Amino acid sequence: MSENNIVIREISTTDDIEIAEVIRSVLMELGAPKVGTAYEDEALFKMTETYKKLKGTYFVVIKDDKVVGGAGISKLEGDEDRICELQKMYFLPGARGTGMGAKLMEVCLQKAKDLGFTHCYLETLPYMKGAKKLYTKTGFKNLDAPLGNTGHHACNVWMLKIL
Repeated sequence: MSENNIVIREISTTDDIEIAEVIRSVLMELGAPKVGTAYEDEALFKMTETYKKLKGTYFVVIKDDKVVGGAGISKLEGDEDRICELQKMYFLPGARGTGMGAKLMEVCLQKAKDLGFTHCYLETLPYMKGAKKLYTKTGFKNLDAPLGNTGHHACNVWMLKIL
């Protein structure tokens, strides 16, 4: 998908370091804890390899030849095969509020349907207000407790969408 110098495509190994830096930069900017979030995920610097092994994929958003954001879909670890998880959706400040998040969400949810998932789960932090607004607008509903076993115990907002 390409529009106005913006490309959304599946991740490649040349993107791994750049997207890891985007994710860590956003988490630090927002004051998120390093422990219990994507910041400490072992897969962070080898996303291409990790998502090839999973039932899912990771997409990067490229603007003017630079990775400005990304998000992935994968089977929710520790749960049924019909539930996927929207993972590691982060954007650099200049990419927020531009509609890129909505476009990326559309791509991810379509991929989830194509892979046969019936529900999409996500976890976030309460002060990630822009993200929560996008998730709600896209049809995600709040849950009272987490699903699966993501290892992100610091994320205490849980949402689910029927695909």
